[in-house]
Amino acid sequence: MKEGRRVDLSGCTRTVRVALLSDATVNQLVPLLTVLLARRGVRAEVYLGEYDATELEVFNEHSDLYAFRPDVVVILGSTNALRLKYYGSAENRAGFGDEVAAKIESLWRALASHTSAVVLQANYVLPYERQFGNFDHKVPESLYATVAALNRRIAEMAQGQAQVLVNDVEALASYVGRKHWCDERLWTLCKAFCSFEHLPLVAQNIADVVAATAGQVVKCVVLDLDNTLWGGVIGDDGPEGIAIGPYGDGEPFHRLQFYLRELKRRGILLAVCSKNDYEVAIEPFRTHPEMVLREADIAVFVANWDPKPDNIRSIRETLNIGLDAMVFLDDNPFERNLVREALPEVIVPELPEDPSDYVRAIAELNLFEATSFSEEDRRRADLYRDEARRRELATSCTDITAYLRSLDMRIVLARFDEFHLSRVVQLLQRSNQFNLTTRRYQIADCRAMMEAPDTWVPWYLKLADKFGDNGLISVVILKPEPPDLRVDSWLMSCRVLGRGVEAYAMNRVVELARQHGCDAVVGEYLPTAKNRMVKDFYQRFGFAPVEERPDGGAVWRLDVSTYAPQDVYMVGVTHEGGRRSDDGAG
Repeated sequence: MKEGRRVDLSGCTRTVRVALLSDATVNQLVPLLTVLLARRGVRAEVYLGEYDATELEVFNEHSDLYAFRPDVVVILGSTNALRLKYYGSAENRAGFGDEVAAKIESLWRALASHTSAVVLQANYVLPYERQFGNFDHKVPESLYATVAALNRRIAEMAQGQAQVLVNDVEALASYVGRKHWCDERLWTLCKAFCSFEHLPLVAQNIADVVAATAGQVVKCVVLDLDNTLWGGVIGDDGPEGIAIGPYGDGEPFHRLQFYLRELKRRGILLAVCSKNDYEVAIEPFRTHPEMVLREADIAVFVANWDPKPDNIRSIRETLNIGLDAMVFLDDNPFERNLVREALPEVIVPELPEDPSDYVRAIAELNLFEATSFSEEDRRRADLYRDEARRRELATSCTDITAYLRSLDMRIVLARFDEFHLSRVVQLLQRSNQFNLTTRRYQIADCRAMMEAPDTWVPWYLKLADKFGDNGLISVVILKPEPPDLRVDSWLMSCRVLGRGVEAYAMNRVVELARQHGCDAVVGEYLPTAKNRMVKDFYQRFGFAPVEERPDGGAVWRLDVSTYAPQDVYMVGVTHEGGRRSDDGAG
C-alpha cells in the first residue's frame, strides 16, 4: 500500500483495464493491483464497481462498466454474503447451489454479449462451520456441501467458456487456513472480502492471470544438476553414487523431477545448464534406472565450464524466447546471484536449503500461470527437438536454398475455425518478438472475426516438414477496405524463422488484395520493447512508408501492381493433405 502511493509507471509498456466487481468491499485491491502489475511492466487502469452491484452493472448495457471497456472483468464472490443468502432460502436448500450457478453463468453470457473481456470468476472459500460435522459431505443441502458443489459447478461451466478463467480463492484460503482467512469483525464493520493480511494474495492471484493475458508467461525452466536435480556431484560420485531414487535421500529430487516432467507435459520447456563435462552430465539421463527425466525431455542440454549467464544466453538464442520467459533453478547461492546480476530479466527463485522443500517453494510462487492449454503444448519439447535436427541438416547443406528444398515443407493457410481457435488466441497472447502490432485479441474477438466473412479475413498458418509437424505457427488478420487491404495483425513463432513462411503468406496476401479489387496493401508497425526484429518487415517486401511516428512506429503501403511474388520452398496443402493447385515449391 505504501509503494502504491509513489509507484513509478514510466517503465510500463502495456496498459490493461481491469474491472473489479464484488459483493464485498475490495477497495484496497486497487493500489495492490497497481503495484503488482507495475512491477511486471503493466500499467493497470482499475474500475471499482459499486458494492454488491454486480448484476446491476453487468445486465445494464449502458452501465459505467461497459463505458470503461475492460480487458479483464474480475468477479469476487464472498462466502459471508453467500451464507446470508443461503440462510434466507430455507424453503429451497436443495436447489440453492443450482440457482447461484445459473446466476453466475447468466453474468458470463451478458458480459460476452457486450464486451470481449476475459472474465476472471472467483470460486468460494469453504465455510468453517459444519452443521453435521464430518457427515456434512453426505448431506447435499448443508452449507459446506453446497459451497463445495458450487465450486465444482463453476469449474465445469468455465471449461465450456473459453473467455472465462477461474480465480481459485479457495486454494489461497486453504493454504493459509480458513480459520485465519476471514476476519468476521472486519466483515461486520465494513464487509471486507477477507482479512487485510491476506488480501495481497488475492491481488497476486489476479495480477498473475492479468499478466498472462498480456502475454507474460514462463516458457522455459533452466536447471542446474548437482544437488538440484539429484543429490550429490555426478563428476565425483558417478551415476551409481548420486541420490535420485524414490526413497531416502533421493526422494526430494525424485519428487522435483516428477513435478518438472508434469510442467514439460503441459508445455513448459526444460533446459539444462550445468558446470560439468557433457558426457558425464548426460549419462544419468540416458542410463540411470531411477531418473524420471530423460534426455528426450530436455529441449536444450548445455554442460561445460563456461559462466552460467553465458550459457543461459545461448539457451535463449537456441529457443528464440525472451529472457523474461525463463526461470533458473540452482541450489548454489553464488550462481543464483550471478545470474540475477548479469541477467536481471531471468526469474531466479530462492531455493531452500532442504531439497525436501524445493517443490513447495517453487509452487508457492505460481510462476506457471496459464490462460489456455492446447494439444501443441503437449508436443512442445518434441517440436524443439525436431528443430535441433533441422539445424544439424542446415550445417550439412552448401547453401540456404538447398537446405530449404531438402526440408520438404508443407504449409496450410486457412481461415480461423473453431477447432484451432484456442491455439490462435494463445499465439496472439504469447507472441512478442515477431509481432507487428501486438494486439492481444481474446477468443470472443477471434470468433467474431471468424464469423464475419464480409469484414475480416483472419488466417492461421501451420507448417510441417520431413522432421515433424511444427503446428500452428503464424496468424495474419486482414481487413478489406477497398481500395486498400489492411493488415491488422501479423505474428509468427520465432522457431520457424528463416523458412520463408512470411514470404508465402505475403504472396497470398497480395493475391487476396487483387481478388478483392484492392490497389494496395497497407500495414502498420507498432513498436514495443520486444518486437524490434520486425521493424523493417514491410520494407523487405517493397512497401513504402506513408507515415512515420516519433515512437518509431510507421504505416507502410504496397502497390500490388508492382509486387513480384517471392520465391518459396514449400507446398501449400489443405487440411486433408491435398495440394493447392496454384502453389509450388519455389
